[in-house]
Amino acid sequence: MSRREVPRLRPPRHRLERRALGWWSAQAALVALPPVLMLALLTALIPPARTWLGLALAIVSAAALAYLLVMPAWRYRVHRWEATDDAVYAVSGWFWQRARIAPLARIQTVDTASGPVQRLFGLAGLVVTTASAAGPVRIQGLDRQVAADLAETLAARAQALPGDGQ
Repeated sequence: MSRREVPRLRPPRHRLERRALGWWSAQAALVALPPVLMLALLTALIPPARTWLGLALAIVSAAALAYLLVMPAWRYRVHRWEATDDAVYAVSGWFWQRARIAPLARIQTVDTASGPVQRLFGLAGLVVTTASAAGPVRIQGLDRQVAADLAETLAARAQALPGDGQ
């Protein structure tokens, strides 16, 4: 490789659990539906403002529907992860995509976390903390058992390596 050639980073190998689509859809519904329902209620209860509220309801409903239909599939296509013998690598984001790589020797803690909606779908997240100012590497939408096994494996590998994590 010549000096001018910059090595390209390949995408991580693993997709998230397919159930993450349902989890993201449920999250989107929890965010998008309350404004639609509130505008529908106001449109029904305030006859003099029905025209303007109905217009607002139509616009907000269209945006909410687009969000509900597009966001989960888009995120599923983008989010990926990989753990090698040397590092943990995750790509996430929706509009702004973020790639994070943490060398195993820099790992300080490895945690799993799951909220109530995530647990309904049998999912969990992995949080790999390093001394980096950029924050932890987060992998959301893993199968709960995969997250637990990965946390155990990464912690054991990091413990075995000399470096900042010890």
